[in-house]
Formats: sequence, structure tokens, C-alpha cells
Amino acid sequence: MFVIIYTVPMNSPVPLSLSTLLELCTNLLQKSVNKSNGRFTAQLVHCRVIKSGLFFSVYLMNNLMNVYSKTGYALHARKLFDEMPLRTAFSWNIVLSAYAKRGDMDSTCEFFDRLPQRDSVSWTTMVVGYKNVGQYHKAIRIMGEMMKEGVEPTQFTLTNVLASVAATRCLETGKKVHSFIVKLGLRGNVSVSNSLLNMYAKCGDPVMAKVVFDRMVVRDISSWNAMIALHMQVGQMDLAMAQFEQMAERDIVTWNSMISGYNQRGYDLRALDMFSKMLRDSMLSPDRFTLASVLSACANLEKLCIGKQIYSHIVTTGFDISGIVLNALISMYSRCGGVETARRLIEQRGTADLKIEGFTALLDGYIKLGDMIQAKMIFDSLRDRDVVVWTAMIVGYEQHGLYCEAINLFRSMVGGEQRPNSYTLAAMLSVASSLASLGHGKQIHGNAVKSGEIYSVSVSNALITMYAKAGNITSAWRAFDLIRSERDTVSWTSMIIALAQHGHAEEALELFETMLMEGLRPDHITYVGVFSACTHAGLVNQGRQYFHMMKDVYKIEPTLSHYACMVDLFGRAGLLQEAQEFIEKMPIEPDVVTWGSLLSACRVHKNVDLGKVAAERLLLIEPENSGAYSALANLYSACGKWEEAAKIRKSMKDGRVKKEQGFSWIEVKHRVHVFGVEDGVHPQKNEIYITMKKMWDEIKKMGYIPDTASVLHDLEEEVKEQILRHHSEKLAIAFGLINTPDKTTLRIMKNLRVCNDCHTAIKFISKLVGREIIVRDTTRFHHFKDGFCSCRDYW
Repeated sequence: MFVIIYTVPMNSPVPLSLSTLLELCTNLLQKSVNKSNGRFTAQLVHCRVIKSGLFFSVYLMNNLMNVYSKTGYALHARKLFDEMPLRTAFSWNIVLSAYAKRGDMDSTCEFFDRLPQRDSVSWTTMVVGYKNVGQYHKAIRIMGEMMKEGVEPTQFTLTNVLASVAATRCLETGKKVHSFIVKLGLRGNVSVSNSLLNMYAKCGDPVMAKVVFDRMVVRDISSWNAMIALHMQVGQMDLAMAQFEQMAERDIVTWNSMISGYNQRGYDLRALDMFSKMLRDSMLSPDRFTLASVLSACANLEKLCIGKQIYSHIVTTGFDISGIVLNALISMYSRCGGVETARRLIEQRGTADLKIEGFTALLDGYIKLGDMIQAKMIFDSLRDRDVVVWTAMIVGYEQHGLYCEAINLFRSMVGGEQRPNSYTLAAMLSVASSLASLGHGKQIHGNAVKSGEIYSVSVSNALITMYAKAGNITSAWRAFDLIRSERDTVSWTSMIIALAQHGHAEEALELFETMLMEGLRPDHITYVGVFSACTHAGLVNQGRQYFHMMKDVYKIEPTLSHYACMVDLFGRAGLLQEAQEFIEKMPIEPDVVTWGSLLSACRVHKNVDLGKVAAERLLLIEPENSGAYSALANLYSACGKWEEAAKIRKSMKDGRVKKEQGFSWIEVKHRVHVFGVEDGVHPQKNEIYITMKKMWDEIKKMGYIPDTASVLHDLEEEVKEQILRHHSEKLAIAFGLINTPDKTTLRIMKNLRVCNDCHTAIKFISKLVGREIIVRDTTRFHHFKDGFCSCRDYW
């Protein structure tokens, strides 16, 4: 016998007849079916059924089973079903529905197969069950089987099937269902037509959605809302607004469709205006979706003031701060600079409702402030980290120059079986670029190939830059070729800049012309690459032409970067007067880079007077710029004005301006080895100095003459020669020769411009050792091979 939990007696002062008791019990059950106390009432009635022996009433038993089913007690309903002496089709359908409601589709299918007779309710229950558990294809298939059995679908069947079609985005199936609806004569049904509208909207067919809408004789608010949401989805904001204005009655869904539509399409100011209009013109109160959208708009616009007002409204009205509202508030404060407020919200409200997006926003907020310690604490507190969180942390490290931390975190990410996406890999390639680490870059490249992200344009663009900065222009070309059909402006620009940096000016300009022929519009960064190519090859006339093209044809207003490039172009070519006149005609105030370019050119071409003017103007902008002092001192030294040079160096010392220390580095076996001038710290220093001495003697036999003028101090020639021999890039080359196999390419990075003597010496060394030696200084790459340099001695 069935076990009863509650056995409260139903005492009555007057004995009731069975028919009266039956009616009373039935009425009680029917009134309690959708109430919170329904289960308790069902159990009381169940007690009376057992005591009074009312099992013979199929009608009463069906009602009792129905309450158990609706209140989530499928097993109680099934037990009752099994004890019934008589059953109807309704009895079977109640139990079937009970299983489907709890999402137990295995039991539902098993019970469905036992049904002696399947009607439209049985089939529809199966459709709804599969739809509710996300098995949309099975829901669609069930309707097909239903029609084969000759059972006509109801409007409820069709609305659920259409919802399943919308979820799968299967337009062709949706059109077939539409044809069934026409044949069945149900297209005049508002619910079915609204489901059709939703299906066509989700499947991306606005034309058919409009056809359905226009043919509807009766429309309700849901019909209009569906069309507004569709217009917003495809970016037709004006049509959405037109339909919004036509509506005689609007509900909160209508306003939310407009507000969220504007927000999702990037029209955040319009979203806020629509929210203001809603508060002003309607009697409706915003719900959680409204508030989440307007807070998102505030976050995108970084409108902290408006966000605070909305938060005040939430608090004043007593709105429940949880779920998407809490997440939206945390995102808004985090992205608008109020990360401490966001953190306090989390402390006050807890993390139960907090989604990963909220944590990610808080993480980004601390990263934006440069507080990587707090960011790491937030990151470590997350249990379920998705790829977005890992990527945000890696990008934060990369943006703040914490490259080792980024590398270690990436290793943990991959080791924990979290698959990186294209954004993660692009960030890590940027790290490898900053370190000029070819080894790390190749490892990331391999990961991109394995994960299938190699075909992402952002990854390919990052590969171009990484290989170019690591000195491997051939691999950069391969990465560029890989995205032949998907190249964007960034792809072309990255390759143009790469070629320019490596001394392939003609190829860079040819690629630029090809880009224009392909119909792509260059941006201001593209032109920086073009001017750089002209600068490194001394193509002054072409540089002038491209500058006028940028302004007159593509209407790109020159920035300080463009002006600095042109000054550098004229200065390197020795056209110092033209460079000065160009600066004087600039419509914007020259910056440090512009005056620095002119000063550098004056040093190379030994123009003391103009160099002094450039240095003075530079120091007015940035008084503690050590580069300006050093360049001017070196200019005096190069011209033999030792006293003036000494005065400049003394003024640096008195003003406590520290000169930038020159150093070079080389990566061998995934370790970076750094060298300074006269470096005596490296553990292999003795071997390095011996190797350098041997090379020095050999290249002098080959015809090399030390350029002691490159030592800008008043010293004995012998001392000058010793200093030259121990320049940082030469020590790095000696180390590379000792620790790498014969014939391999050496890649040296340097933080200052390579001096004339080192440039000449490395040409001889490349011929002596039979290796290609690639040196990257502050402005470009030098590829030394067989006694020649790719820069053609113009740098």
C-alpha cells in the first residue's frame, strides 16, 4: 500500500455521502492544482481516498495524479497510477507529463512506448519534454512521427516545435513546419504566428518574418515585440523605432527590446535616452533586463555618474540586487574606474549569483588601474576559470610589461587543459614580440596549429609581427601568405612595417601599392610603415608623394607620428634645412620624438648649431630626457669639441639625469643573456673575451680598421680600441658563436642605435665565421651576411 507522510483527519460534523465526498475532494484538488499548498492538499485528499475507498473514481484519481504531477511528485503520480483499477487516456498522459516535467526523458520514452493509445496530448508532451531539455532535433523528429501516425498537431505542438527550430537555426525545417501550419489552417492563430515570427527572426530571415507579420489579421504586443527585436538584431534601428512608434500599447518587453537592441548594437547613448523616455512617458517600472542593459551602456560609455544614478534608483526602489543586475553593476563600476565599489558590492552580496563576466570585469578594472596584485588575487579566487578570464589576466600582464608572468600563466593554462583561443594566442605572440623571443614565438605558433586557431586573422597578424620583431622576415612572409583571402588592413600594415624594418623598402612600397589595388583603405598606421620604408632607404621624393597622398587622397589628417617620420626622412638624407622648415610649418606643436629625430640627424651629419636648437627645444618639453643630453654631448664629441661635451655631461650629473645604459641580448636555448659594455659579470666572460680577441685580430687581417671616432671620449687610441672591442653587441655575438652550432643564425637585440664601428666590424665577422648575424637596434634590423648588410650602410 502507498505510504502517506501526513495523516491529518478530515473531520466533519455530519457524515457525508460518497457522492458528496467525491465532489468535495475533486473541487479541493482542482482549486489547489496551481497553488503553493497543492501538494499538502493532495496528501490530505489522498488520506481520505484510502480511508473511504474511493479508488473506483477514475475522475477523482486523475485529479489527484494531476496535482502530484504539477507539483513535481512524478513518483507519487506513478505509484497512484499503478494502483488504479481503471485508467483512461488522460491517466496515461498525466504520468507521461510528470516524467517529462522532471526532465527524465528516458522514463518518459519508456512510458510513452507502453501507451495503449497515443493522442495529440501524448505526442505534444514528448515534443515539449525534448524541447525543455535542449534536445531540439528530437523534438522536431517527434512531430514528424506524430504526423505519420495520422495525429494532427495542435497549436501547442506547433509553437514548441517552432521554438525548437529557432534554437537549432534550421531554416529549411522551419519552412516545412510553416507549410504544415498553412495546410492545417492555423496561420490565423496569434500564438502560432508569433512563434513563426520568432523562428524566422532567430534563423535570420527578416523577409519571411515581415511576410508573416503583414499577413496577421490579429496582432498582439508579442507580435510587435518580435518584429522590433528582429529589426534590432539585423541592425535596422530606424525600422525598429518606426514600429515602436506605431504601437498603441507597449509592455516592458517592448521597451527592453529597444534599450537592449541599442546597447547590443553599440548605440549606448540611444539606449540611455530610451531608458529616460521609458521612465518619463510610461507607468512601467524597469525590470532586471532593463537595468542590466542600461548599466551595460554606462559601462561601455564609461559614464560613472549616470551609473551611480541608476544604482541609486535601484536602492531607492528596493529592487533586488542579484543575478544579472549585480553582475551588470559590478561590470559598470569596474569598467568606469570604481573597482573598489565593485569589490564592496561583492563583499556585501556574496558570490553565489556572480557570473564569470562580473569577476572578469573586476579583474579588468584592476588591470586598467595597473594593480596587478589585486588582479591576481581576484584571478586566484575564481574556481571555474574560462578562457576569457585566463586571457584577461595574460593580456593584463602583457600590457604592463610583465612578460615572464604572462608566459608562466600561459603554461599553467595549457597544463590545466584549458584551451586558449585566438585572443589568448595573439596576446602571447605579442609577449614573444616584445621579448624578441623566437623560441617562445615558435612554441605559440605550434599551439595555434594544434588548436586550429592558426587560421584566425588576429593570430596570423600577430605571427607576422612576432617573426618580424624576432628577425625572421621569411617566416613573417609565410604567415602573411597564410591569410591570403582574409587579409585586413592590419595584415597588410604589419607586413609593410616588417619589410621596412628589415631594410626591404622597395618590397614594402610595392606591397603597399598592391594593397591599394586590392581596394583596401590604408589607415594612419599603414602610412607610418610607408614613411618608415622611405626613411630607411633614403627615398625622399617617394616619401613626399605619399605624404601628400595621405592628406589629399585618403583625407587622413597627419599625426605627430607622421610628422616625426617625415623629419626623420629628411634628416637621415642630410636635408637638415628642409627638416627644420618642415617642423616650423607643422600645424601642431612638435613633440619629443620629432625634435629627437632632428637632433639624431644633426649628430650623424655633425650640424652643431641646429643640433643645439633641437636639444634645447626637446629639453623644454622633457627636461630630464637623458637621450637629448647624450645626443648633444656626442655631437660635440664627434666634432672634436671636447670641452662642450664635458660641460653637457657635467650638467647631466649635476641635474642627476641618468644616461640610458646601452646593452644587447641574445636568446640561446630559451634563455636570454644580457651584455653591457665591458661586461664582466657573465659566467663565461673569460671565454667570451678570448673569442672576441681572436676575431678582432682576424678581421683586422681581413682589412677591418677600428673606427675610434665612434668612441666619443677624449682618450688614447689604444684605450678607444679596447672599448670598441668590448661593445655589448660584439660580446653577445662572441657568446652566440661559443654556444650555438656552426652555420646557425645569430639574432642580437640592442636598446640603442648600433654604432658605426660595430656595424663595420659585424660585416667582417659575418664573412669570417660564415654565418648570418641579425642585429635589431632601436630603429631597424640589420642582416649581416658574407660581409654585407641589408641596410646598405644607410641607417
